[in-house]
Amino acid sequence: GVAISTYAKYCYNKLQKAALTGAKKGLKKPNIEEIRHAKNAVFNPSMFGSSLQDIVAMQKERYPDRQLPWVQTRLSEEVLALNGDQTEGIFRVPGDIDEVNALKLQVDQWKIPTGLEDPHVPASLLKLWYRELEEPLIPHEFYEQCISHYENPEAAIAVVHSLPRINRMVLCYLIRFLQVFVQPANVAVTKMDVNNLAMVMAPNCLRCQSDDPRIIFENTRKEMSFIRVLIQHLDTSFMEGVL
Repeated sequence: GVAISTYAKYCYNKLQKAALTGAKKGLKKPNIEEIRHAKNAVFNPSMFGSSLQDIVAMQKERYPDRQLPWVQTRLSEEVLALNGDQTEGIFRVPGDIDEVNALKLQVDQWKIPTGLEDPHVPASLLKLWYRELEEPLIPHEFYEQCISHYENPEAAIAVVHSLPRINRMVLCYLIRFLQVFVQPANVAVTKMDVNNLAMVMAPNCLRCQSDDPRIIFENTRKEMSFIRVLIQHLDTSFMEGVL
């Protein structure tokens, strides 16, 4: 029931956006998987691989008052409900791939199954959601500021407050969530201190656009330090109760 012109326009816009702002930034032609994803998305919009703006628009009818993506808050809540803050290797140990994929399909139908037992499963899917965002959580135009201020808490926090509103809210929710896990009593059990959490989360928030292995290697350390500084110093108290 979709007109060909609508179909074509939608696919063209998605692929053009990927070419301009995606990970490849126009350096390579889209592969078959990217074309297939764009083609299917016109019929079955997914909360994975979309932009934050599109995800919020998707949930507007179901959750008109929500300021944050349902998928972000619901998966985060599920990690804690399954005692993820008392689980060794949380966010480092991957969940069973079949269970993660099954949960992904459920989440795209706005459901979280009641039978989940392993916190690594929603934790893995949550990381995947951040990583697959059409545009990185911290947009490309702020990347250089982040890696320039990776050791300066005041400047790093200023970068956060200069982000577009939806990006700022989503990032602050994530940092507030991670601040739960760095409490000493939790670290004693999870073995995931602030350095470990920053290491596993930084690639899901920042994307280096260089193809130079030396730059990628050097920036990886700075990306981790930037996220670590936020976990340690960002005041997220204003996010209390925000959904």
